[in-house]
Amino acid sequence: MAQYKKLDLDVRGMTCATCPNHVERALSQVEGVKSVDIPNWQSSKATVIAEAEVSEEALTASVERAGYHARVKTVSIVDDNVEQSGSTFSNGHGENNFDLLVIGAGSAGFAAAIKGADLGFRVGMVGHGTIGGTCVNRGCVPSKTLIRAAEAWHNAGHHPFKGINTQQGNLDWETVRSQKDELISQMRQSRYADVLAAYPNITYIEGFAQFTEGGKVQVGDTLYKANRYVIATGAQPRMVNFPGIEEAEPLNSTTLMELEQLPKSLIILGGRAVALELGQTMARLGVNVLILQRSTRLVPDHEPEIGRAIKDYLEQEGVSVITGVEVGRLSQDGDTRSVHARVLGQEREFKADQILMALGREANTKGMGLENRDVELEQNGAIVVDRYMQSSNPAIYATGDVTTNPEFVYVAAAGGSIAAQNALTDTKKPLDLSTVPGVIFTDPQIATVGLTEAQAKIEGIKVKTSTVSLEYVARAQAARDTRGFIKLVADETTNRLLGAHILAAEAGEVIQSATLAIKFGLKVDDLTDTLFPYLTQVEGLKLAAIAFEKDVAMLSCCVA
Repeated sequence: MAQYKKLDLDVRGMTCATCPNHVERALSQVEGVKSVDIPNWQSSKATVIAEAEVSEEALTASVERAGYHARVKTVSIVDDNVEQSGSTFSNGHGENNFDLLVIGAGSAGFAAAIKGADLGFRVGMVGHGTIGGTCVNRGCVPSKTLIRAAEAWHNAGHHPFKGINTQQGNLDWETVRSQKDELISQMRQSRYADVLAAYPNITYIEGFAQFTEGGKVQVGDTLYKANRYVIATGAQPRMVNFPGIEEAEPLNSTTLMELEQLPKSLIILGGRAVALELGQTMARLGVNVLILQRSTRLVPDHEPEIGRAIKDYLEQEGVSVITGVEVGRLSQDGDTRSVHARVLGQEREFKADQILMALGREANTKGMGLENRDVELEQNGAIVVDRYMQSSNPAIYATGDVTTNPEFVYVAAAGGSIAAQNALTDTKKPLDLSTVPGVIFTDPQIATVGLTEAQAKIEGIKVKTSTVSLEYVARAQAARDTRGFIKLVADETTNRLLGAHILAAEAGEVIQSATLAIKFGLKVDDLTDTLFPYLTQVEGLKLAAIAFEKDVAMLSCCVA
């Protein structure tokens, strides 16, 4: 029977809940170490089971290299049937133990799992439902595909959509929908399933994950344990419990895009990104659309000029928009659904074939047992995280729409990578949310970054603004589409660019230049002194910068 040494160490320098992680890994890297057990950072203790030839100096030296101090207090001999509990780093025991367990298999979860695998750790990933999460299955990919199809149908131009026959003047919705589903399937396979297969040290686990009172995660009938966890379960459409909701059975963004047959009429509750994108799309596909918005204007978080302008453009396409609407209840009579509301103090009833509820999203945390791990949640169920993506429980990190961070897939993925890195290493890398660009894919598009004029004033900044109509941008003139404008917000004292707000075709392709300018503290003069290529939409940024000092109507076509 083989014998091992049991060494009890006194470890100094552990000051937080993540420190045992680093000490365990340092000790586990010593050749011949079988297991490491550290009760918690306050104990200042570590117990090592190692082969007889492992020296005390090798153990203490490895701890020193990790930035801590250790000395061996006692040594005893044990046989090979000793319980080998402790670290799962690199030498973990049991197929259900991981260095990192990622809960969620969308963009954020994949980013976290891949980062953990790239760092050399053993990673488990729990996926509930279809792999790939919201973006590829129910969000960005299907919605933007339908937006493009609707645009092609609306413009009667050349396009790759077989279901759109402009010569015959009819729309084959079934074909358009099947092509959308085919693209989703292809991207889900190539971007998720095939990627997962390329990482053998990521173990995929199918099922719903729930934290137990014992500190483990239960999926089905199996318990799993990890040193660190990343929650990336995303969010789902928020269905406000209006009276009559069960009777009227309103759609959400997912179920609308899955309809086998388009309705003749549609009421949309909401006035932000999802409502506007899908509202314009459905209208362009021949649906009679009415948007009911509670706020006094559309996209109320954006510049007021954008809300007013996009309302005008939608109405020009036949979309009806009513703001200042307070919904009271829903109802259904036969095939007709109704929204009962108050508008300017008057009781109104609006009727349509279907109702779409586009009133935001709510985090997928219900039933996960997070109360068993003292994870702090917002009132809406979102996990509260710091800038390192760490929750109130030091062992649990979170990223994406399940948190209080901005609901963009690129924010979620960046946060996933950072969460895994911070959870598994000494790194304390923050997620930089100082300049987050956003795009709403209406036509024209809405793209923004940085502070609005009102936000800057609330922060006590004395600002100046400039606004240039697309009528002065040569690209827009050549394309015969001068709808929209570019508005810049700058610090009047320092001349530093604070915000950019664009309503224009291709606005999403323009906003990144403004994002870089704001991120790196560029001034208005830096834009005016930079060469911009002619007949591009981004040239409008330079025009807007020049407009702080000059009337752009007095410039030649090539901005100098």
